[in-house]
Amino acid sequence: MINKAKYPSSLENKLALSFMFFLFLSSSITLAMPQSKTIIPVNVGVVLDDHIHSRAQKIWLSCIKMALFDFYASNAHYKSRVVLKVRDSKRNVVHAAAAALDLIKNEKVRAIIGPVTTMETSFVINLGNEAHVPIISFSSTSPSLTSIRSSYFFQFAQNDSIQVEVISSIVKAFGWRQVVPIYIDTAYGEAIIPYLTDALDEVGARVPYRSVISPSATDDQIEKELYKLMTMQTRVFLVHMTTSLCSRVLYKAKAIGMMSEGYVWIMTSGITNRLRMTDDFSFLNSLDGILGVQTYVPKTKELHQEFIPRWHLQFLKDTPANSFSANLDVFALWAYDAAHALAIAIEEVTWSTSNIDFQKSHTAPNNSTDLESLAVSQYGPKLCKALSTTRFNGIAGDFRLVDRQLQSSTFQIVNINGGATRTIGFWTPENGLCKKLGSSVNTGKGSISNGNLGPIIWPGDSLSVPKGWEIPTNGKKLRIAVPQKVGFTEFVKITKDPSTNITDVSGFSIDVFEAALEILPYALPYEFIPFAKPDGTTAGNNNDLCYQVSIGNFDAIVGDTTITANRSLFVDFTMPYTEAGIVMVVPVRDSNRKSAWAFLKPWRWDLWFTTACFFLFIGFVVWVLEHRINKHFRGPPSHQVGTSIWFSFSTMVFAQTARVVSNWARVVMIIWIFVLLVLTINYTASLTSLYTVQKLQPTVTDIKDLLKKGEKVGHVRNYVRDMLKQKGFDDSKLKRFTTVEEIDDALSKGSANGGVAGVIDETPNLKLFLAKYCNKYTMVGPFFRTDGFAFAFPKGSPFLQDVSQAVLNVTGGDKIMKIENKWFKKESSCQDLTNPNINSNGLGVDSFWVLFLIVAGASILALIIFVVSFIYRHKVIWSSEASIWCRIQKMLTIFNEKDLSYHTFNINEKEDEVTHALPNSSPESSVHQNLNQGNSNSVFSGSGEQQAARVSMSSCCNS
Repeated sequence: MINKAKYPSSLENKLALSFMFFLFLSSSITLAMPQSKTIIPVNVGVVLDDHIHSRAQKIWLSCIKMALFDFYASNAHYKSRVVLKVRDSKRNVVHAAAAALDLIKNEKVRAIIGPVTTMETSFVINLGNEAHVPIISFSSTSPSLTSIRSSYFFQFAQNDSIQVEVISSIVKAFGWRQVVPIYIDTAYGEAIIPYLTDALDEVGARVPYRSVISPSATDDQIEKELYKLMTMQTRVFLVHMTTSLCSRVLYKAKAIGMMSEGYVWIMTSGITNRLRMTDDFSFLNSLDGILGVQTYVPKTKELHQEFIPRWHLQFLKDTPANSFSANLDVFALWAYDAAHALAIAIEEVTWSTSNIDFQKSHTAPNNSTDLESLAVSQYGPKLCKALSTTRFNGIAGDFRLVDRQLQSSTFQIVNINGGATRTIGFWTPENGLCKKLGSSVNTGKGSISNGNLGPIIWPGDSLSVPKGWEIPTNGKKLRIAVPQKVGFTEFVKITKDPSTNITDVSGFSIDVFEAALEILPYALPYEFIPFAKPDGTTAGNNNDLCYQVSIGNFDAIVGDTTITANRSLFVDFTMPYTEAGIVMVVPVRDSNRKSAWAFLKPWRWDLWFTTACFFLFIGFVVWVLEHRINKHFRGPPSHQVGTSIWFSFSTMVFAQTARVVSNWARVVMIIWIFVLLVLTINYTASLTSLYTVQKLQPTVTDIKDLLKKGEKVGHVRNYVRDMLKQKGFDDSKLKRFTTVEEIDDALSKGSANGGVAGVIDETPNLKLFLAKYCNKYTMVGPFFRTDGFAFAFPKGSPFLQDVSQAVLNVTGGDKIMKIENKWFKKESSCQDLTNPNINSNGLGVDSFWVLFLIVAGASILALIIFVVSFIYRHKVIWSSEASIWCRIQKMLTIFNEKDLSYHTFNINEKEDEVTHALPNSSPESSVHQNLNQGNSNSVFSGSGEQQAARVSMSSCCNS
């Protein structure tokens, strides 16, 4: 109904509008404008459908006329005037083409607005391309029209290829994994599907089925198709068709119960944009809970307070015989803006050229048809150029073209309830989904969630988000395939009771799967089906099983199925539930007690060498610090060298008879003794373990060793055989085993006796083997990277995400440990022989480098301080005029003598030394004697030592 409160109420306004409207209709289709001799009429064709959907067509045509009226009312001085030539397409491609041909050939139109449908527009575009007449569409949104790549086609409507991003964002926000499109079997319906599939694929969703409905389908055919959809798991449906067909489909869907809780229905903008024109209340009531994508039109004052009330009044006067209420949809607004843009472009071209005639084709033969003899417009190229650069603020928003397409990319998401639409969010190319436009809390396109939308009432008046899939209504159980195995039955074990003919499936993989299903928030009925022949033998390997799942024979695989790149082409895997990697099992031997040099094994050679060097270095440092002041470090050179080395090595057992007297030597020895204590403790512990504990080492530590020696190698999985062949192993050197008993027998024999030197396979299989034969073999590796065992589902399965999450919960808790202990229980005498550091034979410098660094730093610091102090005390020697060599020689001579000034030498010792020195003729002895006589305390003073140094230097220089 019309809201009369919004319309002008005064009599004067009504009379003015009536007079304007009378002028508008005074010359039929030609607009009533002030006549002038300079006015140039320009014919423009309009092809609409005035037969079936007369209501929408009348509204659109009225908007086109009103746009021209408004344009020339405000631009009366313009030179051109658009004259509309309207034709009826009768909702038929042939009639639309005939109407366009008539307009081009007979009316000499310079442009055509319309037609309405995609198929009609596609044909008319080709006519316009031949005649150089621009074709302007405000209602055809199909992306198939742009693929024609005509420079004379202008799409003044949003392209459907844009809204698929909106749909994919909604799907991602709610975590749905599958979407079934229901579309009309026309070019309009089919064109969007490739874009939709690509957009859904980018967000991890897929299209498992396409429901195509003919525009002429009967109600029984529609009902049959909907029942078919009910038997599928997917519950997310996207409807893309005409409004009339959509009403029939959704009405049937509600009648058979497909509008109940758990279902998701999404309508494209082609339907949602036209809901304002629909007065079929039964259809609107059937849309409860549906989501719709709708073109966003800014709510401006010019649109809602000025344009819409004025248009309502004019439309009622224009169509007084119609009793229905009229509302404007976005297509009507685009029609208004299209006519406005065309008037601007025509005026621009009219001012720049006077040649608007058609030129006949020179290539047409005499007996040509109408199409072959079609004249070419000289006006068209310039008009296309002018249209391409036209830009203004239109009624529907900013009017801007890029590649002849309207660039209005904002959408609003609506929820339909009670026959009315309610906006729950928006979508923009910059921010993706958001609750409000221009909001600062938008999370952006990279973090889409349903929190970006407002509250939604889903079908069945449900407030909880549908999970997007359901167990089919026929109660069908999931057919889960389990591999038939000969060996390694701890993973999957199939037993059949001959009396009851009941098959029982158990094992580690089965327990993990059932534990994961217990975590799911819903029941998932299933049944295990052995992948076996009637005679009980296996029907194929895991590769065959994956293929069977991909073609729909099974719904999942539960077993020891390894994730590989080849299998992932056919199925999707859950998160792995076992360890990953390719390892090797080899026999072990005790390598400690067979060598007489076992006492050297606690340390590696680098630690032995470094320790020996530090023994010598510490002995040298102590000798330098103690030589002048400690009698134990004096004497003949051989005695001094022996004493220094012996002293350093004796610190290892703390049995030194000599003692150090200088403070710096004591500091060095304290640190060195601590380092020796740490080294001795570690050596003792390692040596004790070496002689008392059995040290089992693998016979082989690398696959390359087996390859070089030409040893035979075993495996369990066939794909491991392929990996080994790629590494260079000859096919004759590879043996496949199916049971742990076969592996034990082959490893016991060895490669030379018909067995194998090692078995290479996946970690879970060989861990199961070691659980039974741990005392004889060990595991080394891994050597190759794998992703472990996982459960397999068909591509795009809705169960995959939930089961993967449940598997992570199982493997991350205590439950997986209980399951492992149940099936992989070790023997009581077993130990874990897996040696992760198999190549580590002892301790090295890398374990003690910090201690060695501290000792070296302290020793070097002590040496530096001693040398600096010694040079400073004898600085008089360096100030003399003697040669450098003479000064160095004198310094070494002084260093070789006792430092009698040190407190460790008593007075008697000093006197004896002086007395024994008197008979000698050396100048140094004389100096010492004189100095001792002048010092009652028998202490070498600094001045006396300097005087002795001067005398010594003078004697050295004289000599």
